[in-house]
Amino acid sequence: MNITFEELRRIKHALPSGSIAKIAQELNIDEQTVRNYFGAHHYKDGEVVEFHLEPGPNGGIVHIEDTTILERAQQILSELSESN
Repeated sequence: MNITFEELRRIKHALPSGSIAKIAQELNIDEQTVRNYFGAHHYKDGEVVEFHLEPGPNGGIVHIEDTTILERAQQILSELSESN
């Protein structure tokens, strides 16, 4: 899947408080791994998430192989908008 880095960060920042921990717990992974997925660079904690960044507009294009975290984040945002 390809997504702009800017859009990836927008999704992360739109998540309600506690969502990173919730995603990590549901997927049985470290919270920092989820943060790294959204572009954080604290590799000493959590796993390095495999994605390829091509330079370009809007922060460049990110190619993500495993979209599980992104899909869960989008589901949380969808649930949030449905409840409002």
